[in-house]
Amino acid sequence: MKIVIIGSGNVAAVLGRKFKAAGHEILQVLSRNAKEASRLAYQWDTESANYISLLNKEADVYIIAVNDDSIAEVAAEIKLPGKVVAHTAASVSKDVLKNVTDHYGVFYPVQSLRKEMTALPEIPLFVEANDDRSKFLLNQLAQSISPGDVTIVKEGEREKLHVAAVFVNNFTNHLYQLAEEYCKKEGLHFKDLLPLIEETAKRLSTISPAFSQTGPAVRKDETTIKKHLLLLEKYPHLQKVYQFLSDSIIKAQP
Repeated sequence: MKIVIIGSGNVAAVLGRKFKAAGHEILQVLSRNAKEASRLAYQWDTESANYISLLNKEADVYIIAVNDDSIAEVAAEIKLPGKVVAHTAASVSKDVLKNVTDHYGVFYPVQSLRKEMTALPEIPLFVEANDDRSKFLLNQLAQSISPGDVTIVKEGEREKLHVAAVFVNNFTNHLYQLAEEYCKKEGLHFKDLLPLIEETAKRLSTISPAFSQTGPAVRKDETTIKKHLLLLEKYPHLQKVYQFLSDSIIKAQP
């Protein structure tokens, strides 16, 4: 499949590498960041451009991998009649592309992607499309880089999944950040918690989070909870977070 990627950030970089590994031809990388576009084009043995007027019109699929706020701006500047065009955002309607082409959709990777990744990660993909042609091509493209891990979604499902993704990824990572800062201030080593983090994450492949929860809150161990809150007196923000999550865990128990 011939592909043009619009964007040069984390998602564009990783998806482009996956497309190349799957045997697709990237005709062009287009980005306002000329340096990054040129760097990616060199990696993929293709051309780069940093003006919409230079957009290659010969591709089968156009992937717009820019930040959410820029999608409408890009869409307003391009016309690709007959082509399949998709953006990669979790929370932007596919209809932002309705004036670009008759065949459009969303190619949403449910993964935290960084262009510095040295290995290509597994990427569950959620595909949303406005018609059969775009659904067929976007699904075909998705299956080529994530075989067996592609879901065709309806309007609204992708946005709800994104809410859940924020809980399991962004919020969880923020808790890691708070724990790391606490460890530094208390002369502890955050790395000593890594085996615990890895073991907890591994359990999720075989057991529901509802049945793998441990700790003082799930036991309703008020004595330990009070001791921990006292230890956090110097850190009122952490104290509030600890109390809120402990209450939430307790309320979630049958």
